[in-house]
Amino acid sequence: MSSDRGRNEPWKAVQASTLAELFEWYDERYPGLEMGAGARPAIVVIDFSIGFTRGSAEFSAGQYPDEVRATRRLLDAARGRIPVYFTTIAYDPDMKDAGLWFCKLARINALQKGSREVEIDEDLAPQADEPLIVKKYPSAFYGTGFEAMLRRDNVDTLIITGCTTSSCVRATTVDSMQRGFRTLLAADAISDITPLLHAIHLRDLGARYADVKNVDELVTYVGSVGDWGWRSAGRAAEIAALAPERDLS
Repeated sequence: MSSDRGRNEPWKAVQASTLAELFEWYDERYPGLEMGAGARPAIVVIDFSIGFTRGSAEFSAGQYPDEVRATRRLLDAARGRIPVYFTTIAYDPDMKDAGLWFCKLARINALQKGSREVEIDEDLAPQADEPLIVKKYPSAFYGTGFEAMLRRDNVDTLIITGCTTSSCVRATTVDSMQRGFRTLLAADAISDITPLLHAIHLRDLGARYADVKNVDELVTYVGSVGDWGWRSAGRAAEIAALAPERDLS
């Protein structure tokens, strides 16, 4: 491989003053078209687990208290009306299930099954009938039963909250759109390790892959949704069959 770091690191040639130009370019190129919301939405909360929201000696957290509170407000409006799902990242002790991602991101070694870091933040008060998708990679869809759960609940719109905008939120957003789900990003319930990463990726996702809404708009939206019969007697059994990995002990 070439050792020419100048060619391998072109971002070093870009000056910070060009950020305003980047957003101006988005405003000119993308006129703000929307895919719109459907009649059968669900919420997925991406990786608001203790490791990410509160951290530990082994895993440094982001600063997401406002986003967690905004997510809880949305959940309070949505519970009993539409499906709610959570995701967490959790690995076996030998990390063999982390694949090549572990080569690039060694810190995920702290996200072990059975550890407090992988538990969903208690401020969100996850309910017993809200599936927990245990994932190994950024997207909630990759290598999980998540899409099958959405299909069985007859969902047509996915509302996304959580972290981080540039990684797991981004991957889930693109995969959601590609699978035919109308995708809404709860802007004030999503965040990243740095405000700059969050701003750039949220602007890009909103330009090309999803509609960006605030929690006030989404609370009104979920409050207007009628019941389409997603709460079936067999739902718990289906969840267990589709996501046997959800036991994190």
